[in-house]
Amino acid sequence: MSDLEHLIEEALRPTGTAPPPPSRDLFARVLESVADDRARRGRRRRIAGLWLAGVAASITLVLTLTPQSNGVLLMPWWILELATTLALVAIAVWLGPFIKRFGRAYAADVFHDNPSTGKSYIVLTDIVYYLIFTAYICFTVNFAPTLAWENVFSGLVTPQQLQGEVFRLGGILLIIGALHGVNIVLMPVLGRLFSLNRRVDHH
Repeated sequence: MSDLEHLIEEALRPTGTAPPPPSRDLFARVLESVADDRARRGRRRRIAGLWLAGVAASITLVLTLTPQSNGVLLMPWWILELATTLALVAIAVWLGPFIKRFGRAYAADVFHDNPSTGKSYIVLTDIVYYLIFTAYICFTVNFAPTLAWENVFSGLVTPQQLQGEVFRLGGILLIIGALHGVNIVLMPVLGRLFSLNRRVDHH
């Protein structure tokens, strides 16, 4: 401990009191924190590796299934449709836990008077999240070329289809972002109402 730290400790310590004894489990807690950090970093590396492997496998599969004519790829419409649907599923699988990880602390702060309600709220929002994602994928998936794509006869990917698939990706991100924005604003109001109801019940 440096001289500056000693001076700060002496200034903050009440007059006539002895310095507090060191915590007996301090070393064990430090080791546990280091182990948790290593495990967290390992999980992140595994997830990143799985994502890279999935992207590489998807690109390889697309290039394998796509026929060529004089070195030009002639992608059938269903390959792009399948790739977009898989991308939507991957976004749902990745985005859900990502939002939940940061939402736990926010919910714990909002529902600090009744933590069990906060946990239940997080679980219910997760269910709503996956229901919206599943419904969106079911509503927007195509099993045959549409007239708007202008590829009914050729069966190949056109700029119109590409624009439609990008619209699908942007649409779900916009919906989820808007719903979570409303949730962020609404959650403190609900937390306040639950706290007031709890106080009224106790009185």
